[in-house]
Amino acid sequence: MMDIKSLPIERTLGDWMRARLPFAIAELFMFVLKQGWAALFGGLLLIAMLITGRIWDADWPIARYDALLLYALTLQILFLALRLESWAEARVILLFHITGTAMEIFKVNAGSWAYPGDGLFKLWGVPLFSGFMYASVGSFMARVIRLFDMRFAPYPPFAATVALAVAIYVNFFAHHYLPDIRLALFAATVLLYARTRIWFHIGQSRYWMPLPLAAFLSSFFLWLAENIGTMTRIWLYTGQNAGDMVSFAKMGSWYLLLYVSFVTVTLVLRDALSPAPYVPSGSQESAPNQDNDQ
Repeated sequence: MMDIKSLPIERTLGDWMRARLPFAIAELFMFVLKQGWAALFGGLLLIAMLITGRIWDADWPIARYDALLLYALTLQILFLALRLESWAEARVILLFHITGTAMEIFKVNAGSWAYPGDGLFKLWGVPLFSGFMYASVGSFMARVIRLFDMRFAPYPPFAATVALAVAIYVNFFAHHYLPDIRLALFAATVLLYARTRIWFHIGQSRYWMPLPLAAFLSSFFLWLAENIGTMTRIWLYTGQNAGDMVSFAKMGSWYLLLYVSFVTVTLVLRDALSPAPYVPSGSQESAPNQDNDQ
């Protein structure tokens, strides 16, 4: 699973950093750099939102949403042509398009949020560009698993993870008509994944992080990205004005949605999952969250 082409660059940059900085700082820098590289698709979308939010004129011959759709399609073609994403990862992104767009259509028509701009390529009030915002999450997950050569262990029964993901997804719709069970779903994510560690590589070093903690931290950064979306009027929640901070409660929604996203990725990319505890070569299972070969 390791991204072989990135190894010489990563090794050279990592060696250069470690020769000049304390080891821990150099490893943190490399971690942030690789995370940023994994999030390239989403980062480029956010940049486009910021730029178009400042320069776009309603009198221009193409609507902003349509221009963003063409931009996102071009990005996707380039990512495949340049092999920044594999075709297997592209299938994951397609799944995100389908599930994300379906939820967008429902939520917009239920009055949860709205896309205030005009656009030729809008379906029931939802610009088709919006599917790429969900796809960027899928792109990040698929790329970060590959770039960090991640292993998820011990991984719970796969059928149970799919059932929980389906329950979370259904609740995003059902809570408009039935009692909201998100508190029970929060508890279920912790109970099901409490023992699961995400093992990942930085250079020749191996580290781990509890999966629920990784989901919580990721939900915070998605909440920050969501503030960029509303600030630039890509969409607005009901009663929200551009520039108003998105409610912290939305972090909970993103936290749950990340489990749906993660299970969607594992439908295509299963090699990283292990039901048994992962013991790196030359280390003990009881070791702290680093196993350093250097």
